[in-house]
Amino acid sequence: MQQNNGIDKKQMISFAVLCLVLFGFMFYFQNKQTKEAELKAQEQKTEQAKNAVKQTQANNINPNVTPNAIQTASLGNNELKLEFSSLGGQVSKVELLKYKAYNHKTDNADQPLYLITKNNSNYGFQFKDKTGKTVNTKDLVFSPSVNGNAVTLTADYNGAVIQFIYTLLPKYTLDFKVRTQGLSKITSDNKADFIWDYNVRNLEKGRAQEQSHSEFSYAFNNYKDYDYDGRTTMEEEKETLNWIGVKQQFFTSVIEAKNGFTQSKGNQENVEEGEYLKKLNYEGFVQMTGSELNQDFTWYFMPLDLPLLKSYDKNFDEILPLGWSFIGAMNRYFFMWLYGIIAAWGLSAGWVIFVMTIIVKLILSPIMYKQHKLSAMMKVIRPEIDEVNAKFKDADPMKKQQATMEVYRKAGVNQMAGCLPALVQIPIFYALFRFFPNFIDLRGQGFWFAKDLTAYDDLIKLPFKVPFLGDHLSIFALACTVVILIYTVMTSGNMQQPQQEGMPNMKVLMYIFPVTFLFFLNTSASGLSWYYFVSNAINILIILVIKYVILDEKKIHAQIQSNKEKPKAEGKFQKRMREMMEKAQEQQKTQEQQRNKKK
Repeated sequence: MQQNNGIDKKQMISFAVLCLVLFGFMFYFQNKQTKEAELKAQEQKTEQAKNAVKQTQANNINPNVTPNAIQTASLGNNELKLEFSSLGGQVSKVELLKYKAYNHKTDNADQPLYLITKNNSNYGFQFKDKTGKTVNTKDLVFSPSVNGNAVTLTADYNGAVIQFIYTLLPKYTLDFKVRTQGLSKITSDNKADFIWDYNVRNLEKGRAQEQSHSEFSYAFNNYKDYDYDGRTTMEEEKETLNWIGVKQQFFTSVIEAKNGFTQSKGNQENVEEGEYLKKLNYEGFVQMTGSELNQDFTWYFMPLDLPLLKSYDKNFDEILPLGWSFIGAMNRYFFMWLYGIIAAWGLSAGWVIFVMTIIVKLILSPIMYKQHKLSAMMKVIRPEIDEVNAKFKDADPMKKQQATMEVYRKAGVNQMAGCLPALVQIPIFYALFRFFPNFIDLRGQGFWFAKDLTAYDDLIKLPFKVPFLGDHLSIFALACTVVILIYTVMTSGNMQQPQQEGMPNMKVLMYIFPVTFLFFLNTSASGLSWYYFVSNAINILIILVIKYVILDEKKIHAQIQSNKEKPKAEGKFQKRMREMMEKAQEQQKTQEQQRNKKK
């Protein structure tokens, strides 16, 4: 019976034709698709607000406050445009001027990017007066006053004066001071409860992906330790938090307390559809001295750009979810570094990823060579393995396994060597899984029919939703699935079929894997799919070159015969396996003898 030993020349020709068709398909859609319109104007230049106080509607935030009583004040710099509401003295609008939000109607990133707007953020300090009534500053009406780059909002509560002083600093920093006078006459509390309700706005194309990256993030232990929480609740009642933030896929809103937040807790829940992704609620205490609330805070409304985050020296760089330990280090010090070097050549983002892939494959090529050499050796000794299987067909499985291992040992074939490439590529896969959806330099970068390499491409739209797949088909994901399937066909030729009943057919499982991979990639970053398409296409080319150019099966066969004639030292792993089998065999004989005695 003829064995499946990979692909023949006809299959090679089929693969080449398929690749040409696939690339032709890609270029066809590239040319068919109209070029995106250039930005209509340069970045907006904001003016320092001078006495920029205007009337606005309250949108029924507080039913006891009439709409005409609400005022707003504005501040701005080159990066931020801020608005403050007299109701609660809060930051009521935050626009990041150098970035745009995704517009679902136009399928382009052409909307102003607001982290805060339409009352999606609501915060205040809560305490009890001496009558036991709960007072929250978010319900008070403040009077705004603008002076240069600072806004002072002042409220009066039963004779006590409460002031919120906001000063816009360079870039993405807003200094926030709370000052009170006479508060001790109406309250005996020694701490105030800071309550922050935040609804995360949908800013990116991939809703599910952005939602999964939206969570609490915070630092403690004098900024040295960092943690995050994407689950339902967070509880840090024993730690003093230096800052608490709401992280999104590429942006974050953070408030830092100079003296820390204590007894912190929060909860969050997903929003299934609409403008918002998640609802988050945070509560933590700040100290009051002599029942007066005089504390210093700082707001940060930032893009998750690694150099920027590190520049603050407050452990903000941990907000960027690049992975733990070795995985994170690989992204920070290799993939980001490599991307920056290649991008400096002037290539577009898609071609930068293409070159990155080639470099990574070159680095891993010695390991891949060993893997495919092992595969060729397995092919050569396959007839001997088949003889062992036939000889011990009805014998004890343990004996058959020992005989098989003996064939491998005499031929000098180390089966464990085939596991090394897979083990090496697992951390690389996970690192890239973290890299592509979180690297802000890729945000908004298009390539062929993908308008944003950090989101999926959906040129093929479905008239209905498919479970786990969505309402579209990603061309990059489809292309990646095809090449993974071809690679699987090529590498599974020497895989043995299960000899025992009930054992799963590994070949079938390997063919199913690429199809299941489609469901994962279809809603993931198209940059990830493009990387793995190129990576697996290179794998196929490497196999063909090794098989038809580098490796000579006759020489390998001669080498194996030479190995058989030489006394072969038994490796530690092989020795342990042999000893375990012998021990198991002895135990099996003992059990059979005991059963025979009972009979």
